[in-house]
Amino acid sequence: MLTQKIHANFEGGRDLSRLCLKLLSEQKNAWQDLRERYEFLKDMRERNLSCRNFLVRIQHNPRRLKSCTAGASSDNENGQPCFLCLDHLPQEQKGVLYRSEYLILCNPMPILSSHFTVSHLDHRLQAIAEHIGTFLQLMVDLGPSWVTLYNGPKCGASAPEHLHFQAAQSGQMPIEKEIRDGDRLALVKEMDDVLLYRVNNLGREAILLEGSDPIAVERAFKGFLNGLQNALLLNEEPMINIVGLYEERKWRLIVFPRRKHRPDAFFKEGNNRVVVSPGAIDMGGLVITPVGKDFERLDTAAVENIYKEVSLDGKTVRRAIDAIAP
Repeated sequence: MLTQKIHANFEGGRDLSRLCLKLLSEQKNAWQDLRERYEFLKDMRERNLSCRNFLVRIQHNPRRLKSCTAGASSDNENGQPCFLCLDHLPQEQKGVLYRSEYLILCNPMPILSSHFTVSHLDHRLQAIAEHIGTFLQLMVDLGPSWVTLYNGPKCGASAPEHLHFQAAQSGQMPIEKEIRDGDRLALVKEMDDVLLYRVNNLGREAILLEGSDPIAVERAFKGFLNGLQNALLLNEEPMINIVGLYEERKWRLIVFPRRKHRPDAFFKEGNNRVVVSPGAIDMGGLVITPVGKDFERLDTAAVENIYKEVSLDGKTVRRAIDAIAP
């Protein structure tokens, strides 16, 4: 089954970015559903919304309704087969075998242009701590014109029962520009030459880890993750989303600590319901609305309230930073 699904193989020493873009081009030709969905993406309605000190872009993407309303259970409680397992992939779907452990696939429900899912070959639970090294390696293999994403199993992962990342060409989320504004960054800790900043004036909590040594970045990230666990008194992975950028030979991890998967309005009925289910892309400033009325009516106050509601509070984030082992 795996042999049938391999379009190309990457073990290092090749241009992974080019392999992925070639895969996307050939999949569009061979896979009608994918081609139509990318054509649909070209005509997607979007609008900018200026909030207090930050910008969001609202996208009306009705084809994301199933993903936005999917459950967050890791036991596949609806009984449906896992759509990331090899034997359940669409017949036309192929991918780039990545370092013998992952298959880079064209995301069949794209939000971003050149949108990929990086799926583990084995059916194992979504978790970041033991796989952050691979995440960092993927960032450098794809290069500076790409962004790499992780959604925790309880806050945005569409398949929490199957380990996966996402990747896309960069420049499509407001957060990418906002973290380059030095006035937003407040240095709060330095660990083995890894700088840890709080990103201010975003309407939600965001932590930026920046370093030029991937081993040190991995260690600092795990330290922050453990700090969150200690601050929240958890034995499981804290709710987080991650946006990863590799620029100027530096790894930059933007971590969004979360306290809720969805805002209360998601669970209301009738006209009061707002179908917004924030994952890494939404936390990065591109808010996906699969329902037309939500696209039309979301305003500054509503978006700011959603971010405030689902984001971990600043006091707890500060406790997590203080709890990082020296």
